[in-house]
Amino acid sequence: MKFLRGCKPKELPPSTGKKVSIIGAGPAGLGAAGDLACKGHEIVMYDQMPEAGGLLIFGIPDFRIPKSRIRNGIQELMDAGVEIHLNTKVGRDIDLEEIIQESDATLIATGTWRSRELNVEGKNLGGIHSAFDYIVDYHLWKYGYIDEKPERGIRALIVGGGLTAIDMCYIAREAGCQEIYLSYRRTREYAPAGRNEFNQLEKEGVTILELTQPLKFEGSGRVEKVVLGKNRLVKTGEGRPKPVPIEGETMTLEVDIVFLAIGEIPTPPFENGKYGILLNPDNTIYTDNEFRTTRRGVFAAGDVRTGPSLIGPALASGKNAARSIHNYLLTNEWPEELLRKQPTK
Repeated sequence: MKFLRGCKPKELPPSTGKKVSIIGAGPAGLGAAGDLACKGHEIVMYDQMPEAGGLLIFGIPDFRIPKSRIRNGIQELMDAGVEIHLNTKVGRDIDLEEIIQESDATLIATGTWRSRELNVEGKNLGGIHSAFDYIVDYHLWKYGYIDEKPERGIRALIVGGGLTAIDMCYIAREAGCQEIYLSYRRTREYAPAGRNEFNQLEKEGVTILELTQPLKFEGSGRVEKVVLGKNRLVKTGEGRPKPVPIEGETMTLEVDIVFLAIGEIPTPPFENGKYGILLNPDNTIYTDNEFRTTRRGVFAAGDVRTGPSLIGPALASGKNAARSIHNYLLTNEWPEELLRKQPTK
């Protein structure tokens, strides 16, 4: 996958003398880095993981994206002079204010690295995992960054209807689970991952439990059973129909490991209002249409700006933000209406 577009590593334009810092080396950050490097700007990236690529490397199974393509694209960026600081979490290992002060512009592209929780009885039993966290840990182990393989079970339940849930089914099989069940509260026609992904899972031997959702996890210290409630769909408007529980209709499934894939939350490297940067109620970073935040010189792109999306939109977001950053470096202009929204925390 090429991130450096519009120039070649050995044929860069003259340096502008401007430094752009990018927080997050996932698709949005890498896309922005490539475009900005080809404008002659100095690019410094910070990422919390031991390898650049974000979810392209650690969050997506190999069969969807050959990792060699990602790594080759990242190496090309580095050959073009892009500096990447790994194992560096902004807010823990370095303060964001320090980065902003040392940069002519800063782009925040930290994505969605926190999972939503399922608030049902027994949720804290052993063997119940965030699917997102497990997939990341599994790839950390697979690529040799951690020694201990994440635990596996024999009978696995995955909960969710998005691509994280689908991918978790494949990872569970790869990790050694022998029986895999997927519970989704609607039907596959309304699943974010799409009907075809569900159909393919069935061909792979995964049991699909549509119109179900967990009501309770049971076990002595560790999950042993899950009680699934059954739903019906009710039209409430023009959007997807709402899953409504059918009173008294449940099923009990014996499992020894559970993976919850019910969505991710944007993870900006600060709390709302800190550094003069405003967040939206859903924890995304507030920006205008040009990716500008309420702090002069600070931009946001990718899923931390929009919420969870796919690779293509995240990459495009980074590249569009790069255009706005380049214009800012040329003009130093910033809308007064944005600055008036700046928090004082």
